[in-house]
Amino acid sequence: MVNEARVHLYTLGTARKNSSLRHAARFAIFLLLVTAARLAAGALAPLTEDEAYYRLWSLRPAFGYFDHPPMIAWWIWLGRRIAGEGAIGVRLLPILGCALTSIVTVDLARLAGAGERTAYRSGLWLNATLLIGLGGLLAVPDAPNTLFWVVTVWCAFRARSGRPTWWLACGAAAGLACLSKYSALFLGPGLLLWLAMSAEGRRQLRTPWPWLAAGVAATIFLPNVLWNATHHWPTFAKQFGRVRGAGFAPQHLPELLVDQFLLLNPSIAVFAGIALARRPMPPLIAIAAPFALYLLVHSLHDQVQGQWPAPLYPLLVICAAQAAETAGGGGWLGRIQRFATPFGLTASALALAFICAPLGARLPFRDPSAPLRGWPGFFATVERTRRQVGASWVGTASYGLAAQLAAQPRADAPVSEIRERQRYTFEVAAGRADFRRPGLVIDQPGRLSAVALRRCFNSVAPVPALDRGDGAAATSYVAFRVSGPRRDVNLLGC
Repeated sequence: MVNEARVHLYTLGTARKNSSLRHAARFAIFLLLVTAARLAAGALAPLTEDEAYYRLWSLRPAFGYFDHPPMIAWWIWLGRRIAGEGAIGVRLLPILGCALTSIVTVDLARLAGAGERTAYRSGLWLNATLLIGLGGLLAVPDAPNTLFWVVTVWCAFRARSGRPTWWLACGAAAGLACLSKYSALFLGPGLLLWLAMSAEGRRQLRTPWPWLAAGVAATIFLPNVLWNATHHWPTFAKQFGRVRGAGFAPQHLPELLVDQFLLLNPSIAVFAGIALARRPMPPLIAIAAPFALYLLVHSLHDQVQGQWPAPLYPLLVICAAQAAETAGGGGWLGRIQRFATPFGLTASALALAFICAPLGARLPFRDPSAPLRGWPGFFATVERTRRQVGASWVGTASYGLAAQLAAQPRADAPVSEIRERQRYTFEVAAGRADFRRPGLVIDQPGRLSAVALRRCFNSVAPVPALDRGDGAAATSYVAFRVSGPRRDVNLLGC
């Protein structure tokens, strides 16, 4: 009888091990295919305006910039050195970071008590969210922020399980998250709330380890604080200035909820809602709660951009996958569960294929991806016009347009945004426009006018409008030849 029991336990253990290996193999194949698809799309899809702007940052690595902390600039700098100056060089590390985020999410799900199948479903569902499915290749601050958020939580769970030195790694990851985006500052309150919810967590708080982790995070974040202190606090003023609302505007709250229901993937969002309604509060929800509460409050006075909650997505999909597991596979919840992954992956793949396709003017409607298209040809038109009017530099009224033009190869003249010069702390004298010489200023009609330019230049002469793209997808830009600055445009802007 004893031997039979041993054989049974051995057989059961072997079966579980084989099942785990099958899950791991399937997930590895899935992740390799998804990452390969993202690399291909990342090489083919034109840069967005923000990506082109962050690429400019990477030309001069620093500890801070006007809009955000420096991590995305460092990632792009390294990617460009590995894969070259094309779009794939800009996006290489965000794409690889997205794959690593998926792997850590699976293991975090295990640490949070999920079974093997549920853990791997968490990794699948993360990639099946529309926000990650479409945005997982973009070189934006949310990419490193999301990775370091989930790594921070993963290290905290490992530390709480009895290996306190993991708290030091937790602090390092949290510091890197803060160097990615200031929303990572909500990690501290979230982890504190999580620890305070249990007796074991409160015991951890009576040890020095969590507080040492906070010290490590602060030390890593300190260079960005010092950079701000020596540059009149531009990033702090811009980002923390969002806290102050212009007034009560509750219409943004339903916008936030609808946007996230769609971006999370409606099928996954159903199970995330079930997880949020559970009592007691799931530990991962507790960690996410402070940042989620801030987003809800912010939506009462201003718009929350769709990508802001991105670092919460790994935590939400784990909770959603656990809720799906307890809900079972039958009935309408079972059908929604089976629909989640194919819907998210198919929708993301179709959207990326549409963006990468060279459609030109063949669409019978305005191309929603038109802002990404036509930049090489438009740049050639701008350069030809600049030479014709005798301008030595090109100016714009928007940082995105300036960045897209500067990203094109073979630029013979500097491209400068002339309105918000405080954005360009990273510029060096050799790369700046000489505003004492004639320039060609272009932008969309709603952002640029002769009246505004005459406050900065003595001579403002209109130039024929320039078009980017063809047919219904064409975008028109007004243009002016300017000379004789009335003020220090480089320092004060126009």
